[in-house]
Amino acid sequence: MMNILLVDDEQLARARLQRFIENNALGNIVAQAQNGLEAIEMVEQFRPDVVLLDIQMPVMDGLEAAAHLSQLDVPPAIIFTTAYDEYALQAFDVQAVGYLLKPIRQDDLKTALSKLNKINKVQIAAINQSQCRSHISAKTHIGLELVPIENIILFRADHKYISVFYKNAQPDNKKLGELLIDEPLKDLEEEFDGIFARVHRNALVNLKSITGFEKQDDGGYALRLAGFDELVPISRRHVAGVRKLVKGL
Repeated sequence: MMNILLVDDEQLARARLQRFIENNALGNIVAQAQNGLEAIEMVEQFRPDVVLLDIQMPVMDGLEAAAHLSQLDVPPAIIFTTAYDEYALQAFDVQAVGYLLKPIRQDDLKTALSKLNKINKVQIAAINQSQCRSHISAKTHIGLELVPIENIILFRADHKYISVFYKNAQPDNKKLGELLIDEPLKDLEEEFDGIFARVHRNALVNLKSITGFEKQDDGGYALRLAGFDELVPISRRHVAGVRKLVKGL
């Protein structure tokens, strides 16, 4: 019997799905979550075979949660549950294993669960392009780590990988955290335009982290970032644009 995680911010919606699943012996509900962030924690803890995932939720929506879950070695199958009509779903261009329109019918749930498949690369790409994420995720030795975008100070490219420098969530921990992700810097620049700015071919900085714009002894310029010990060089082609940004802060 498959293990199922229910994710919806509405308790009544979860209760309806639970009733259908239990009455028809469609699977074993291992946990329930109210938003995408909780869903990721529950997936790591309970390793469900399938996630019935709402799209519109607070904290983190279903589309972003699915994108993060796709990084797992063995991601669960995703079935979106949503009040969006078919035309709106087509606009998302999300090729989920399946989707169920609310109010969900018992027969539709049976059919969707019978067609399970693992999340695929086409779906992952579509999800990643759908919107600006609220978190960056990376698979590390402790599992899937999530960092809120607002806590990130700097993205810095180093050969194939991107180093993500971020403030720790604990106020008493002043040491910066660092993650490695495998994403093109150009894609990050486009996704987080207006939040981060390109200052060098290998660096994007959080505009809110900038505390100083300094001229160097060699005639070049660099940025000082809050909580970051190193100066971040500004390439010659970006100096004018960065200076303008800094004046507007």
